[in-house]
Amino acid sequence: MTFDAAQAVRLAQETFDIEAAAVLGLKARTNDGFARAVQMMLGVRGRVVVMGMGKSGHIGRKIAATLSSTGTPAMFVHPAEASHGDLGMIKAMDLVLAISNSGESEELTSILPVLKRQGVPLIAITGGLTSTLARHANETLDSGVEKEACPLNLAPTASTTAQLALGDALAVALLDARGFREEDFARSHPGGSLGRKLLTHLGDVMRTGDAVPRVSPHTPFTELMREMSAKGLGASAIVDEAGQALGIFTDGDLRRLIEKGVDLRAMTAQDVMRPKPRTIQQGALAVEAAELMEQHRITSVLVVDAAGKLVGALNTNDLLRAKVI
Repeated sequence: MTFDAAQAVRLAQETFDIEAAAVLGLKARTNDGFARAVQMMLGVRGRVVVMGMGKSGHIGRKIAATLSSTGTPAMFVHPAEASHGDLGMIKAMDLVLAISNSGESEELTSILPVLKRQGVPLIAITGGLTSTLARHANETLDSGVEKEACPLNLAPTASTTAQLALGDALAVALLDARGFREEDFARSHPGGSLGRKLLTHLGDVMRTGDAVPRVSPHTPFTELMREMSAKGLGASAIVDEAGQALGIFTDGDLRRLIEKGVDLRAMTAQDVMRPKPRTIQQGALAVEAAELMEQHRITSVLVVDAAGKLVGALNTNDLLRAKVI
């Protein structure tokens, strides 16, 4: 067998054209029936149970996962397993979203009468608008395509792409209708980068207690440097007797003073500090501290309570370790 590189590229481009046409074809057929399906899914008291055989089943698993992660509780139930006991997982308060290109998958159609007797609402995603599945459904979403991308017009390709696009459209419409926000998404994805950014608070990453470098305004410069070196933040807070943050002195400030040739030996912390330092409230998210540092081009920030009292500190290394940036 000889490999024809040009033929491979041509087939790939044809596949993209066919599948893009399949998805765009859905747009003209998306109407009030789609809105009614969304309304049905919004009103379900239980879960959206997604079902499908073969390649439609693989698409169904992805749709169930997308729905669950965007605020609509969902699960996938295999039709063949359903007829051997898994139907017990489906309750009258649930809704079934059944996917089949032909609408005649035997494993699926065989359980439709049982679902109807239980009073379970049914939404169909199918290209067979006169099929058994469509006749049983309360609402049918047309996923039909003119042809598959497969040169033999056999392997489910464009049809499964259309099914997936319809599932995504349902998830997006439901997400919007529920007022689902970034914070809600993060709660269901705590291990992802968005989850870390939106769920990690300053209290999870900041240095506290003796780990926070701090000195009084009258501390000699040499002791200030000793405190900075011991704590490893790259900066030190200057606080008054009540713990109020009066200023900050950083490694960068030290370099600039040395470049100017300033005699530092007789100076105090008050002489070299930058007054009114950038601070952030202790209840903020870690990502807010990252944004503050980036905005003002600083590498460390002091954390204060509502009264302005120093309660912590952190630098970019702390945020990197927490994978916030």
